[in-house]
Amino acid sequence: MELLERRRALIEERLHEVVDGVDPETLSDEVRHVTLSGGKRVRPMVTILACETVGGTAEDAVEFGVGIELVHNASLVIDDIIDRSELRRGTESAWAEFGYGPAIITSDGLLGEAFDLFASDPDAMRVVTESMVELGVGEATELSAMPSNEEEYMTLARRKTGALFRAAAELGAIAADSDAVTVEALGEYAERVGIAFQIRDDVLDAVADAEELGKPTGHDAEMDRPSVVQVTDLTPEEANARARAEADRALEALDRVDVADPTAEGYLRELAEFVVERER
Repeated sequence: MELLERRRALIEERLHEVVDGVDPETLSDEVRHVTLSGGKRVRPMVTILACETVGGTAEDAVEFGVGIELVHNASLVIDDIIDRSELRRGTESAWAEFGYGPAIITSDGLLGEAFDLFASDPDAMRVVTESMVELGVGEATELSAMPSNEEEYMTLARRKTGALFRAAAELGAIAADSDAVTVEALGEYAERVGIAFQIRDDVLDAVADAEELGKPTGHDAEMDRPSVVQVTDLTPEEANARARAEADRALEALDRVDVADPTAEGYLRELAEFVVERER
């Protein structure tokens, strides 16, 4: 755990540096509100661990890790506007705190700062751009053509959640100068972890106790969002089994990677287990 905390501290330190450098000051305050109000930093941790797994260092990957975290936070700002969610991570969401216009500008500012961190590497730019296209298609699909069966739901989960997870791991592999086969294997691992994460998140929203979960439940049903239990015939138990299957396939993808750091790879394996077993 101490090693994980060191990596997380590295991410937080660089994230603070980036936010402190944002200009003008008004935008800096809004970006700080969005990015420094909490968060598990799962995606940048995946970037660093993927890099270390194949022979790179945490320092090699931290720029890309912070970049993907900024992209993720930018997407959350827009999610909260679409959902009219007034809370994010226990504090007021960007639009509730600053208004719709400033929140949208904040999202744009986050993306600008993120792409500045990717700009030196064409492969990194390509990976992130592709993930954002997928994310955008997923957002549009959710608004205009909601899924009505399991296959359509899985496609949406891949685009809305899996795509950024995939980018996070691929960025780590790129930071370690990995070959295309390794980049793809780590990308598949993370995409499937992301899908499993989304399925489990939907189940928890539907069945968990709000106090135990640490946030309001029933949000998907209230907002008519395409949760796995809303748009498929799966029971919560069957949905959990689907999440487990995705996690298992993620681990199979990880088996294709030539591992240089077994400790880092072990953390990636633990993450695949955690996303399907978590209770909050």
